Amino acid sequence: MDLGLNGKVAVVAGSSAGLGRAIAELLAAEGADLVVNSRSEQKITAVKEEIERASEVRVEAVVQDLSEPDGGAALIAAAEAAFGRVDVLVTNTGGPPAGMFEDHSAETWRHAIAQNFESVVNLVRAALPGMRARRWGRIVNVTSISVKQPVAGLILSNSIRAGVTGFAKTISNEAGPDNVTVNCVLPGYTRTERLVHLAESVAERDGTTIEGAYERWASEVPMGRLAEPEELAAAAVFLCSEQASYITGQSLAVDGGWIKGLF
Repeated sequence: MDLGLNGKVAVVAGSSAGLGRAIAELLAAEGADLVVNSRSEQKITAVKEEIERASEVRVEAVVQDLSEPDGGAALIAAAEAAFGRVDVLVTNTGGPPAGMFEDHSAETWRHAIAQNFESVVNLVRAALPGMRARRWGRIVNVTSISVKQPVAGLILSNSIRAGVTGFAKTISNEAGPDNVTVNCVLPGYTRTERLVHLAESVAERDGTTIEGAYERWASEVPMGRLAEPEELAAAAVFLCSEQASYITGQSLAVDGGWIKGLF
């Protein structure tokens, strides 16, 4: 299937590792020119070079902290300076710390909101006007299974990712008439650095091991295993495609069946 992404310009936030990197690599494989992003110049430069070696697309690396108030606008401005436009925006940031309500200070909440909610708003605010003017755009937000079924010990993610979902649904209604789709992908337990940190937190809290945490999570999934980043990336890139032109306002779980609800 031709996804219609050849020659499109895609911005992938938080793409130095894990899910963001997997999405960026698959977009490049489909022929999209890329802007990759991280707070680490060393990491994102390495990703840029590796994607360029593996594909024929153009890649720009932008070092930017998206939790800063002007971070989103700066990233989109850099993309527009390099390529003239942004067709596809994938919002993605590292998840907030694990823990119970009593574990987090007001400052931790403020930082998590800036990193995981305000960053999305700021990126969309900067990218959406151009998409609407050109009457074509794709916005995909990487959120979490926690927006449909809260995960024990992840109160920050449970709360803030739900806010992103409400924001995305509202924007999808507003931007739909201009042929701009807005969707979310909900990763389940996926083998990334983030999962290592969560496993360490669970192991410390429950007196088990990291492998024990992995085994418990896998046992909760009907498919009986954890996901690989490339499996989430495939769903995200399809939602970025021309073929997904009539899918908007949706939250697609890539969780092996972990969510127990009917929706």
